[in-house]
This record gives sequence, structure tokens and C-alpha cells, in this order.
Amino acid sequence: MSDPATSPSDKTQFPPGLHNAFLFAAFNALSFPIVCGSPMILYAKTLGASATVLGIIAGMMPLLTVFQIPAASHLGRVGYKRFVYAGWGMRVMFIVGLALVPLLSAVLEPTARLALVLLLLGAFNLSRGISSCAWLPWITTLVPEQVRGKYLARDAACVNLASFAIIVLSACVLGERPSSLQFMALFILSAAAGGVSLIFLKRIPDVEVPEEARRNVNEPVPWRAIAEHPPFRRLLRVNIAWPLAVGGLSAFTTAWLKAEGGLSEAHVLFVTSAAFLGGLSSLWLLGPRLDHLGSRPVLMLCMTTWVLIAAGWLALAGHVLQPTLPILLALQFLMGLTAALANMANVRLAMAIIPVMGRDHFFALYSVVGSLAMGVSPILWGVLIDALRGLNFDWHGLGINRYSLFFAAVALVFSVTFGFCQRLEEPKAASMEALLREILIESPQRVWVRLWPKE
Repeated sequence: MSDPATSPSDKTQFPPGLHNAFLFAAFNALSFPIVCGSPMILYAKTLGASATVLGIIAGMMPLLTVFQIPAASHLGRVGYKRFVYAGWGMRVMFIVGLALVPLLSAVLEPTARLALVLLLLGAFNLSRGISSCAWLPWITTLVPEQVRGKYLARDAACVNLASFAIIVLSACVLGERPSSLQFMALFILSAAAGGVSLIFLKRIPDVEVPEEARRNVNEPVPWRAIAEHPPFRRLLRVNIAWPLAVGGLSAFTTAWLKAEGGLSEAHVLFVTSAAFLGGLSSLWLLGPRLDHLGSRPVLMLCMTTWVLIAAGWLALAGHVLQPTLPILLALQFLMGLTAALANMANVRLAMAIIPVMGRDHFFALYSVVGSLAMGVSPILWGVLIDALRGLNFDWHGLGINRYSLFFAAVALVFSVTFGFCQRLEEPKAASMEALLREILIESPQRVWVRLWPKE
């Protein structure tokens, strides 16, 4: 019996030049967490942003991927690489604009600066939304099927390691009481890292757009038939329910840590950085084994873990648990680990079930449906949290307030998503029992064998 760690998938090599994709991912991850993550949420709060506005900021990036639908029709004419490179280049310019906003504190009121931030973030995310429709078709064509799980695991490791580094650095830069100039320094760093990422993006090998995609550029797209393709339709259900649950967690756990947990900006960032260490550990936990275990059992395990994570935050918001550092770090670590595993399994399953014919449009619809749900989610949760602002009472020892109800509703949606994951079609997927045996028994055994002293 072969060792899963050395499965046949390892015999297939990455194509030459793919290391540039990992370098691009790393430098890109040194850039976007500042603009799209906790640092931007904290900056918006210094400008007086409400929970609804924070939800708009968190949901803007996924919402604007709706422009992948019209953009997908132009991939055959422009090409994958040129399309992505143009969009990512424009993003860097808008980050430079964001870096100038803190300089206007002497001439603009906080509300005006917040409006300007929203405008620039809209432009940033619009350019990303249009150009990102080429990324998955490009990578799917470039990376052989046998090593896609291995590629996604390494890509996630690069992203999470770089994101951890930049969030820790952001915490050091901001300190206890950050000024506008300290936020400006972070935005400049984001722009610089984004500029470097373009160098490696340009070095990733290009691929030919399939002849079918080039030939049918001006033909009407059968979107309904695409959406009704049975395996794809079931995946779309998961990609509606899961983002609705997870979409607001990052923004509103950050907001809770600042508003209810009483942590400073630096401490909030140090705590949230543990999520990226969790994402990095996904490479050890599954790594290339994702290719032979399959995506379906991984997604089922992730949804179960998400329910437990939401229950943990519910206990904190309901004052059943105290927000001690070990608890906060454990929850953030699990959030990062589960998010990385779910993303890898989700993308890998899409790569496996989407047919070659119409691939560009399948991926566009796949990305848009999930991203719209991810974008609507924090806005809806933000409106709910604002609407329940005055709610605060105890029920059998559990504090009922706007945040505890938010986490309870999130746990419910994750439970529904688990049911959708059970219906996913993946013929070669392992069972849930095989996945748990791999994670809990076989992988730890291999670690102990390697560490055990030899006589």
C-alpha cells in the first residue's frame, strides 16, 4: 500500500516558470491584506464608519466581480495574461490614491475622507473584478490536473505566510494610537508590494486561449444551460450558502475585538494575524494529499469546523467565555486554517467538474455567484448589527446582543451549507472517514516516525 504523502500526483511536475506564480502570490499578499483587510477596517473606524459601512467595505471586492460576466467574452481576443496584468496594474495606481487620503486630514472632514476612501476602493475592486475573470482559466490551463491540489496548497502557503508577515508588520507600524501618517505608511507599503508583484506576474508562462473560446467571442452565451449543468449547479449552491455565512466574519470579528473586546489597533492586528498561521498550516495538514482525498469530504469537514468556530465567538459575545488571548488566538487560527482548506477544496472541485467547452464562462459564473454572495453577506450582517444596536439582555446566562445573534445566525447558515456539501458530485472523492483517518491517525504517525530517535 503506497503512502498518501507520496501519491502518484507527486510524479507530475509543475510546468517551467510556475515558481513565478508563487512569487506573485506572495508579493500580492503583502499588498491586498492592507487595503482589503483589518488595517482598512481599522482606518475606516477612525473615520467614524458604522457597521453598515464596514460591511460595504468588506463586501465591495466580491460584489464587483459581477463584471467578470461581461469581461469573460473578451478573453479570447485579449488573452489571459494581458487581461490579468492590465487589471492588476490599475489596482496599484488606486492604492497610491488611497495612500494620499490621510494627507488630507487637515482640509477634509472625516466623513469626506471616508467617502473618498469608498470611491477609491470601488475603483480598486472594479479593476480587480474585471481582470480576475482570466486568472482561473489561465491557471487551470497551465497547471496539470494531477498536481492542482499541490499547486493550490503551495499557493495558499505563500499567501498566508506573506499575509501573516504584513499584518504583524502593520501592527508594529500602527502601535497603540495610530495617526493618519502611520496609516499612510501602510498604504504606501501596499502599493510598493503590488508593484513588485507585477514583475513576477509578467514572468508567469502564458497559455493559448482555446480555439473554441476565440471562435465564439461574439456568440450568445447559454448562461442558463451552464448554470443547470448538474455537478456545477450543486457546487453553485455551496458557493451561495457558504459565502453568506463567512463573508462578514473577518470584518465583524475585527470590529468586535475593537469595540467590545477593548483591544487596541496593534493588539487587534496581532490577534488576527493568527488566522494566516492557520492558513499556512493547511499545507502540512493536507497539502498534495488533497488530490487523492478529494474536495467533497474536505468541504464537509470545514463546514463542521465553521459551526464550532461560530459557537466559540457566540460564547465570547454572550459573555459565557472571557476574551483571553489563548481563546482569541485559537479561534483566529482555526478560522484561517478552515478558510484555506475550504478555498483550496472549492477551487479544486471547480477545476475538476467544469468542462473544457465553455470553461471561461463557467469560471466567470462560478466566481461571480460566490463573490456576489460574499459581497452581499457583510452588508446584510452589518445592517442587522446596526439594527440591533440597543439589544442587550441575559437569557439563562447567555448575553443576547447584536453580536451574539450575529454569530448564532452564522452558525445556522454553516449548518445548512454542510447539507449542500453532502450532495456535491465528485466520483473519485474519499469518504469522510478516510479523510479523518488521514488527518488524525496517518499524518501524525508519519510525523512521529520521522522525529523518533533512531538507535
